[in-house]
Amino acid sequence: MVYVRKRVQFTLSTLLFAFLQWGMLYSQGHEKVYFTTGLKIGEVTDTSAVILTRLCAVEEPNPIVHRQKEPPFREPINFDDTMPVVQMDGGVPGAFGEVKMELISNSDTISRGWTYVSSYKDYTIKNVFHGLRPYTKYKLVLSGRKNENAPVTKIRGEFRTAPKAQEIVPVFFTSSTCQYFWDYDDPLRGFKVYDQMRNLNPDFHCQTGDYVYYDKPGPMATTVSLARHKWHAINAWSSLVDFYAHTPLFIQKDDHDVTKDDATPFSTPFGEITFDDGIAIWKEQTPTYENRPYRTLRYGQDLEIWFVEGRLYRNTDNSGEPQGSIWGDEQKKWFVKSVADSDATFKILMSPTPVVGPDRDAKRDNHANSTYEEEGRWLRNFIAAQKNMYIVNGDRHWQYVSKDSSTGVLEFSQGPSSDAHAQGWKVGDVRPEHEFLRVMGGFLAVKVERVHAIAQIAFIHYDVNGNQVHRKVILSK
Repeated sequence: MVYVRKRVQFTLSTLLFAFLQWGMLYSQGHEKVYFTTGLKIGEVTDTSAVILTRLCAVEEPNPIVHRQKEPPFREPINFDDTMPVVQMDGGVPGAFGEVKMELISNSDTISRGWTYVSSYKDYTIKNVFHGLRPYTKYKLVLSGRKNENAPVTKIRGEFRTAPKAQEIVPVFFTSSTCQYFWDYDDPLRGFKVYDQMRNLNPDFHCQTGDYVYYDKPGPMATTVSLARHKWHAINAWSSLVDFYAHTPLFIQKDDHDVTKDDATPFSTPFGEITFDDGIAIWKEQTPTYENRPYRTLRYGQDLEIWFVEGRLYRNTDNSGEPQGSIWGDEQKKWFVKSVADSDATFKILMSPTPVVGPDRDAKRDNHANSTYEEEGRWLRNFIAAQKNMYIVNGDRHWQYVSKDSSTGVLEFSQGPSSDAHAQGWKVGDVRPEHEFLRVMGGFLAVKVERVHAIAQIAFIHYDVNGNQVHRKVILSK
């Protein structure tokens, strides 16, 4: 009897201890934070980089439960925009907490200590690191926690800084545009192109706009919380998380990233989202400098890229005035001077919208349209007067290589990020400007190297499965 009693007491004591342990673990589990939407390494130069991440409350995004219409634009069927955002397909609620960032090379470690995030900036945090070593590999370790007593979650990445301006090194980068969440083509990982680009191990990636679509269903992003949801859902796809953890990003905005189709500073709000709201959310969600919308990347002796701003400085609402400006006077002066100052072998204008085209007659928002005829003609003539200068453009939902009939300027269009998003140009409608035309999805890669001491550049179009569909190689002049 005594033995049994002692045994019972021991058992109750053990159960109480186990219960307390379980309660502590349960509490810790609810205090844990995650990096569900990944990290971004942006604006990498030879000495600096911008690191962006967001603390999340859940380890996985909400599952996709809606069926979609047939392409193009596989919008969800019967999507309820009024449901709570935390319940939406792909939703990832944010979490209060703090983040620590560490950049580690073979010779040094640069650290930013624990810093709290807040709902004011959607639980995002962005740090600029200076004093990095040129052409050096850095491992990136981000740590997150609720507070100093809570468990720590980590996410890791890596990148290499750019070489100095006079170093002769090969460079290989990728470029893409136009990705609507519901046009995903891999139900487990999101978009095939990201895994295919990662397999190529690019030095960096250029995204030329329409990263999200505020004005397409699932939901229509008519409030700040819905607009932020668009970024959470697209960024949480596994293919994007894996790609951007190892690939520096240079991202440009276009109309759908701000409010709606053909957006300008003169546009009416999209629901409750004004043009200024869209710009503020853009700065919050992208690994960019707050006040540097146009800039260049110098990557060794043989390459410099110009990333221009195509929405902020428009002086017309796309109403049809041929003397309208997309870039504005200040940006045009900067562009002319910086191109003249550059001694890079090859120069690339990275434009969110077409400059050569051809484009559809009904469009009015880019340099290939009559709306901006004067500025478009000036820009094409200026580029034609430069040695070894070319254009890579976004916004068009088909792949092409075009040669301007008047100036000979070459333009390379990446095409959309999935086949379901391809539309807007008739298959087989090959114009005199077209050297290559394909109304399907994919991406573009650019390779600069020296072969027998002669610099050359290759523009390579890929389909969504990573197959080459066109290649153009140009020797330096």
